[in-house]
Amino acid sequence: MQLRSIVLVLTMLAIAALAVLNWGALSAPVAVSLGVTTLEAPLGLVMLGLTALLAIVGVAYVLSLQGSVLLETRRHTKELQAQRELADKAEASRFTELRSFLEAQHQQMHAALLARIDHLETRLAARAQESDNTTAAYVGQLEQQLRARGADMHLV
Repeated sequence: MQLRSIVLVLTMLAIAALAVLNWGALSAPVAVSLGVTTLEAPLGLVMLGLTALLAIVGVAYVLSLQGSVLLETRRHTKELQAQRELADKAEASRFTELRSFLEAQHQQMHAALLARIDHLETRLAARAQESDNTTAAYVGQLEQQLRARGADMHLV
């Protein structure tokens, strides 16, 4: 228990003990002035009743205050949950946008890479064809020179 609760319980026990030990004095009728009139009543019981009424009003006030705090806390919790859900949805949409952006970038890079590979293949094929033609021309030229020497050799 908290210190406040202990002090409150001890105070209530002290009032109850004093009321029980002094019941005779509390219930003795005396002249009680109400301002405009005077009447005969046990002043101790009136004061004890007013103390009990004050305690009941205090407990009711504390319970209503605690109830309103609980309702406010519940409302704040619901608002926080709604904000958290909105933030989660926003984050999820950002991730979706990022994913689509990255996929688009990947497609662009893939297309550019394929285009470059096609271009390089075309250039390589052209160079290979050029090299084949050059080699064929040299071979043809060598054959022609060999035939020309062979014909010169037969003439001599």
